[in-house]
Amino acid sequence: MVREPLDRSAPAGPPVVASEGETGGCWVVRAQGDLDSDTIDPLFIALWQAVAGHRAVVLDASAVTFADSSFLSLLIEVHRRTDLRLASPGTSLARLLRTAGVDRVLRSFPSLDAAIGAPPAAS
Repeated sequence: MVREPLDRSAPAGPPVVASEGETGGCWVVRAQGDLDSDTIDPLFIALWQAVAGHRAVVLDASAVTFADSSFLSLLIEVHRRTDLRLASPGTSLARLLRTAGVDRVLRSFPSLDAAIGAPPAAS
């Protein structure tokens, strides 16, 4: 999936990527706020860079307040390329994953520590 950012202007709120770095052998990306087609570009870039250099990528979704189909598409593409672990999805995000049927494909964990400590995904 190749996606070019449509709008290079700065988002109107706090950045959607709060932090990223190596923890416990995983690359951890902490997302926050609303993730939709207007705001997802920084997360898109952070996750694709993580995929390029790490076998396990953890997305800490504990501060995600909204997500749409562009977020789901990104998660599925990242999952296809690495061991993606989704940490702490809130109630609304868990409902979105369940409604879209991707909860059976994506590995979700109740906490960041649980996601980092999980065994590698079966190939």
